[in-house]
Amino acid sequence: MSSIVALTGNDAVGTAMKQINPDVVAAFPITPQTELMHKFADFVANGEVDTEFVLVESEHSAMSAVIGSSACGARSMTATSSCGFALMWELLYVAASCRFPIVMAVVNRALSANINIHCDHSDTMGGRDAGWIQIYSENSQEAYDNTIQAVKIAENPSILLPVMITLDGFIISHTTETLNILDGKDVRDWIGEYNPKRSLLDIKNPFTIGPLDLQDYYFEHKRQQAEVINNSYDVIVEVGKEYGKLTGREYDLIEKYMTEDAEIAVIVLGSTAGTTKEAVDILREEGIKAGMIKLRVFRPFPYKELREALSNFKVISVLDRCISFGAYGGPVFNEIKAALYGISSPPEITNYIYGLGGRDVGIEEIKSVYYDMKRISEGEKVKDYINYLGVRE
Repeated sequence: MSSIVALTGNDAVGTAMKQINPDVVAAFPITPQTELMHKFADFVANGEVDTEFVLVESEHSAMSAVIGSSACGARSMTATSSCGFALMWELLYVAASCRFPIVMAVVNRALSANINIHCDHSDTMGGRDAGWIQIYSENSQEAYDNTIQAVKIAENPSILLPVMITLDGFIISHTTETLNILDGKDVRDWIGEYNPKRSLLDIKNPFTIGPLDLQDYYFEHKRQQAEVINNSYDVIVEVGKEYGKLTGREYDLIEKYMTEDAEIAVIVLGSTAGTTKEAVDILREEGIKAGMIKLRVFRPFPYKELREALSNFKVISVLDRCISFGAYGGPVFNEIKAALYGISSPPEITNYIYGLGGRDVGIEEIKSVYYDMKRISEGEKVKDYINYLGVRE
C-alpha cells in the first residue's frame, strides 16, 4: 500500500527513517542536512518511533556514536553534509573496516574554503575510497527509495558494510516534489529485523573490535574488505529488483535513457540526470541521436556494466560536479576512462566540470555538450579533453 505525498528531499529521507524505525540515530546539524534531522526529531518527539535519538557535539561524535551502537548490535543511522562529512573522516574508515552496516544520508554540499553551503559532490567524492557503498539520488523519490534499500543492502549477511545515500543539497533537499511513499509496516516487513551475529553486549561470547593490526595481518584484512565490497554488486541489484516487486520502481547500478540507437551520450549522476533527460528529449526532436547514462551506484564502481553500455557510442562526455585538484579530469571521468581501457575501438571521451558551489546548470548548457560531441562524431578534432561548463572566463 502506498500514498502520494508532497515532500522535500530532506523530509522524504526523514520519513523513510521513521518507517525504518532504527534502534539508534545520532545527529549533529549542518546545512543543508539540518532539516532532515529536524523532521526525524519531530517523529521522535511525537512518539512515532522507538529510536534512541542521540544529540552529539560534532559530526565526528555522531559517527563515533553509531559505530558504538552498531558494534552493540543496534540498527544505526545518521546524516551529514560537507564539512561534517569531512570531520567524520577517520571514523568513516573505522565503520567500513569493522563491517558495521550503518546507513548515512549525505546531503551533498561544497567544501570550504571559501564558505559555500550549496551543492557539489566534493564531499562524498572525497570519501570514495573509505570503503562505503555509495548510492546517488536523482530526486526526492529516489532519495526515499534509496534510504530504504540501503538498510537491506548494508545488513545483508554476506556484505555487512556501511552505505551512504546522497541527495544534492538544496536542489533536492529543499525542493518539494510529489512522491509515492509506502506504508510504514510494509517498509519494516520488507527490511525485516536486524539480527547481528555478534554484539559487544553479549558477555557470554566476547570478541574484539578494531584491535591493533600490524604488518602480519593488516594487508590480508584490507584484501578481505576489498573482496566484500566488490562482491556487493549482485546484492545491490537483487535488492533493487525486490524493491521493484514491492513498489513498481526497480533499481539497478546504472540507468540508461534513450541509448538504444544513440551515437553520443552523457554520463552523469545526481539531480543533473533529470535536466539531462530533458535535454535529450529536445535533441531527439532536432534529429540528434542523443542518449544518457545515469550512474546510480558509484561505489562499488560498475565498470562491467559501463563497459558494455558505452562501447557502441561514437563520443561520450562525463559530467563531474567535483574538481579533483592536480588530476587529469574529475573523479567520475577517470573511473570511466579506466573502465574503457582495453576495449577495441573505444568511444572518444571528454570531461566537463560543472556546477561547483551550486552553480546552476541548465538545459541549454547541457545541450551545448551534446553539440560539441556531435561535431567530434562528425570528424572535428577534440580541442580540450577537460572542459569547464558554465564558468566565467
